[in-house]
Amino acid sequence: MFIPKSNRIAVFSYLFREGVLVVKKDTVSPTHPHIEGCTNLEVLNLMKSLKSRGFIRLTFSWQHNYCYLTEEGIEYLRGYLALPAEIVPATQKKAASRPGREGEDKLESGEGRPAFRGGDREYRSREGGFGRGGGM
Repeated sequence: MFIPKSNRIAVFSYLFREGVLVVKKDTVSPTHPHIEGCTNLEVLNLMKSLKSRGFIRLTFSWQHNYCYLTEEGIEYLRGYLALPAEIVPATQKKAASRPGREGEDKLESGEGRPAFRGGDREYRSREGGFGRGGGM
């Protein structure tokens, strides 16, 4: 299938930027919901081509293809799109450590609420209760 170079670059740049891509198995859809100007069939065929070359890992579930870039795919797209080595997909970026919440340090130091101890002994008393052995 002939796919215009502008559409191919749009799909590859989206895949490289995000690291993952979801494609519905719908060959008659006029557009892909996340990529401007490309039909769903073009995206589907490009992912099939990348899968056959081992550049993506593809999982199919409920009429949707979930495409994940592999290390070889990252290198291929980096060369195809002429990107420097410092740019990485969103799935490869380390998450920034979130700022500590108030009270987190209390729990780590052993202060704060004590752990629950006692099990069923505090929950069920010896005298009362219905069922086996208990009763009125």
